[in-house]
Amino acid sequence: MSIHVSEPGRPIGTRLPEIFRNRTVGDVTELEPSSALSNSHNEATDAEFQQAANSGRHRALQQYGTVAAGERKEERVYLPVSEIASPAQYIVPATATMNQAFAVMEDNAVHHLVIMSDDNVAGLIDFRWLLTWIHENPNETDTQSLLNIELPAFLTAFPETDAHQLARLMLAHRLNAALIVDGTSGQPSGIVTSTDYLKLYASASQQEGAV
Repeated sequence: MSIHVSEPGRPIGTRLPEIFRNRTVGDVTELEPSSALSNSHNEATDAEFQQAANSGRHRALQQYGTVAAGERKEERVYLPVSEIASPAQYIVPATATMNQAFAVMEDNAVHHLVIMSDDNVAGLIDFRWLLTWIHENPNETDTQSLLNIELPAFLTAFPETDAHQLARLMLAHRLNAALIVDGTSGQPSGIVTSTDYLKLYASASQQEGAV
């Protein structure tokens, strides 16, 4: 199933352009990293952020993706991403301030928020990106809304998308999460993160060790 790559941009309307809606990605080489997908918006600015950026979750995703990529296509077991994704998600409107978004994350102990503009998917942000912005703009957190800020690039996939394929795309663009969108309604139905891949990889390793 298709995987959508949305470029960085303001959350005005949908950020799932029509040109991407039916584009099927069969190989990670079809999506070569471009300057538009630079991680400059997500770079850590102090030791705490650097520690988060170098956490074991991303390394686990990288190891899992490498193993999956090394398998021959005909031998790879199809795994719908819906089987490892979390159905729980928290949504905030694009009109929310940065402080409001931060409060939702803290109050619910979550690290990702779906941004909606009316009924359209307008973005996906993570805790590290939000902390970085607040660190760089401490005097604007109460007045600046998400609507006026360029949000980072993000991936969206359908529940039927192969988890192995999605892992490679997440690695290619250095993203630790992807939004799962219902193919019928076009509404968000879950989020898959590098932590989900860590659990999957750990489970597979335990099974191999028990044989």
